[in-house]
Amino acid sequence: MKIVFWIIGILIGIALGIGILQYVASERIEVVELHTLDASNQEQTTRLWIVDHDGLPYLRGDDGSGWVQRLKASEQIELTRSGARHAYTWEVRPANTAAVNQLMRHKYTWGDQVITAFVGDRSESNMIALLRIDG
Repeated sequence: MKIVFWIIGILIGIALGIGILQYVASERIEVVELHTLDASNQEQTTRLWIVDHDGLPYLRGDDGSGWVQRLKASEQIELTRSGARHAYTWEVRPANTAAVNQLMRHKYTWGDQVITAFVGDRSESNMIALLRIDG
């Protein structure tokens, strides 16, 4: 019975360690808040990584992600960056996949590698350019 408790403890420790590693990898460098509306018109806030490319901010996400689905259901979203909240329209720009992925890897360093290990290759992700509309 003692061995069973040791095994359970080790598994819980591993799961906790993975969770902490993922949190640290995700939150240690710039994180923005994307504000979208769900099907019941309630605001949902999602914390995301962001990079700038050719003068525009870019987000990266997969079609299966709830925030990407909410974004694609909206013509306009809001984003909080450096404490300022602004309205944006958006465009998926697949031609910028390699550049945005490289910028994410450079900015978020080992954190990007950790997250990629959990979610897989980012070559099929949406590269979402944000176009500010509120001045």
